[in-house]
Amino acid sequence: MIVLEVDFLKSATQKKEWPPADKPEVAFCGRSNVGKSSCLNALVGRKALARVSRTPGRTRLLNFFDVSVAERSRSGGHGRPRELRFVDLPGYGHASGPREERATWKSMIESYLSGRESLETLVVLVDGDLGAQPSDQDMVGWGKSLGREVVVVATKLDRLGRTRRPARIKEVAHALGVDSVIGFSGKEKFGVDELWKAIVPR
Repeated sequence: MIVLEVDFLKSATQKKEWPPADKPEVAFCGRSNVGKSSCLNALVGRKALARVSRTPGRTRLLNFFDVSVAERSRSGGHGRPRELRFVDLPGYGHASGPREERATWKSMIESYLSGRESLETLVVLVDGDLGAQPSDQDMVGWGKSLGREVVVVATKLDRLGRTRRPARIKEVAHALGVDSVIGFSGKEKFGVDELWKAIVPR
């Protein structure tokens, strides 16, 4: 997949601030410090589209990005452009900050996931080094209950030896009750093509 253009659109905290629902949206969520920013940056080939931080819970808003992509052609060019929107959601789990602030983040996520008509795919990122956690199970189950297409990605697999990675991917899939999990590493750049194939509208 070729990324033709990517632009930060806006940040929002409530529904009235969301951009018009005029493009298919792909929302990215995961536990705090799961590697969500690194995943987004690897997908679009940018070093700083999304801020990478060692401090959990730094994403505190809904961040919207407009993305234009096209399939690479055999001749070296590309096919027709496809427009979509990425939405970077605040991390769940052990995010830092006062309890009232964490409740606000939870409300933002719930409002968006349950009420956004243009949301087509929910990408749930799971720490592949740590394995699936109860909060990951809750998020995948909730996404399915809302009728959203759920794509599960196991991040940080570069921290595991190559021979251990397939078993960990199977463990995550079993724990979350999904048929497949995309193994991903922003550092080693594997899983990028597989994730694009899963999220670009056909």
